[in-house]
Amino acid sequence: MKKKLFTLFTFCILSLSFAQKAPKAIKVTYQRASNGKLIENQDPLYLFASKELSLITTDKIMQKKADFPFEQTFTDFNTKTILQLAQLKAEKSILNHDNEALGKQKFEFSNTTKKILNYTCKKATTSINSNTIEIWYTTELTLKGGPSVLGQDLGLVLETIRNGNSTITATKIENLKTAPAILAIPKAQSVDQLTYKDLLWKSRFVNIPVFTKEQIHFVSDAKSNDSIFRFASGTVIVRKVKFPEIKKGSGIYVDVTEQSNGDAYDRTGSVFMIPTDKKTSFLDGLKNGVQTLPVYENGNGKKYQGVTATNDYTPLLEMMRFFTPFGVKHFNYLQLKNKVWQDSVFYRQDISLLQPKLSNQEVYIGMFIGNYDAGGHKASLNISIHQGEDNNEKGDFILPLFNTLNVMEMAGQDYATMFDNEKGLEMTFEIPQGYKNFKLSYTTTGHGGWENGDEFLQKKNTVFIDEKEVFGFTPWRTDCGSYRLSNPASGNFGNGLSSSDLSRSNWCPGTTTNPNLIDLGNLTAGKHTIRVAIPMGKPEGTSSSAWNVSGFLIGER
Repeated sequence: MKKKLFTLFTFCILSLSFAQKAPKAIKVTYQRASNGKLIENQDPLYLFASKELSLITTDKIMQKKADFPFEQTFTDFNTKTILQLAQLKAEKSILNHDNEALGKQKFEFSNTTKKILNYTCKKATTSINSNTIEIWYTTELTLKGGPSVLGQDLGLVLETIRNGNSTITATKIENLKTAPAILAIPKAQSVDQLTYKDLLWKSRFVNIPVFTKEQIHFVSDAKSNDSIFRFASGTVIVRKVKFPEIKKGSGIYVDVTEQSNGDAYDRTGSVFMIPTDKKTSFLDGLKNGVQTLPVYENGNGKKYQGVTATNDYTPLLEMMRFFTPFGVKHFNYLQLKNKVWQDSVFYRQDISLLQPKLSNQEVYIGMFIGNYDAGGHKASLNISIHQGEDNNEKGDFILPLFNTLNVMEMAGQDYATMFDNEKGLEMTFEIPQGYKNFKLSYTTTGHGGWENGDEFLQKKNTVFIDEKEVFGFTPWRTDCGSYRLSNPASGNFGNGLSSSDLSRSNWCPGTTTNPNLIDLGNLTAGKHTIRVAIPMGKPEGTSSSAWNVSGFLIGER
């Protein structure tokens, strides 16, 4: 009798022990650390798992406090399927089913073990995109899952370590009496994996399409419509754009996609904003003729229209300087052995400094490509806004000072040859009270496309504030040969070089030109002078050099 009672008692203990190790469902809490330190203010990561399903989610998602978009990951252990659920916004969600992801995971297994939360864990290692990932998992609970898609089918993953310094570790395991309702896969639009990734990516930022495959060419009868204005015989296009509120600290990018539509040459291009804060704007010159713009003179006998700020006029605020390649797309039929020409050229530049001029504003945005070709070019322009988290709107100061790029070249605006004397470009500007840490954004490119023209000669640019030199450098690009595959119509020389290979004064065919950000320190409130001096070369016959320089001032509160 005693033996029977002992056997029954032992059976009950074992049954109880088994029941404790095999719950209906569990909730695991994980925390993240980097280089041995816990990440501050992290959103706790949760795993819910039953025999059939697991779910990776976060505390903010469960509390309905997560910002859109956010993702949750389900694993269906019966069908070996990983399901990614993305909530793009309150009323839109998408779902991707991946039936192959679990089967494709490959691991190297080790006999090494360690204890995590009193469970014995085994080690598996894999490599993802050149990152070494250690997976520590236990099979003692009989349920499966983990804090990522990796190792979901091995057991219960209690720790992952990426490259030895980034960890996700379980801190708590809770047994649940029943599988929670949250483990039910919600209904959502089912999409393929590429579409899922694309829609998720695009939902993370605001994209403003300004121009889409617009023709920029030289014709006598260029016609505007209700949304896009065309000026200077079709070589300038302008559109009014409304920007949302942009938090300080956000990333703002301008991108252009360009193709030749008949023009074979490398051309100067510019994306710009037209300030309308003064009595006269560049828009008046576009509408009514270049002669209506204020004139700058420096004593060399010439008049330059609309290039410097005055009490009643603000020049163009340049957002991007770019250069078209030699005939990309249209001239791709000019074949060379082992050369596969690009279909188009893509330019992208960070313009986050312009946040104060764009946030909650409706402004005129324009694009210029200088050319005298009826086919010209086709170009698209987008501006993307990647919101930051800084709500402390300080109202930074931005003052456009000068822009000598003759955007109205095809309507009679003179080339920037004012640097042929010592005075160069000189103007006065005024700083209001309450600003500090000033910087000058300065963009410069040299032009004169013959052997002795400034396009191919190194010339020092010197910037003076109140007659004190604050910056001096020689703008020069030596990497132009890197973009040969965008230049099918580039001329080839007897020495084996192509024209697009040649080094130039701060530009290459098919690239953007980066502005220089010059630290000016704390300028006092009141009036100051700025002067730009460049030893520009002399004309030869009908050929002359020019320097396109633009600059705006930035100050902090």
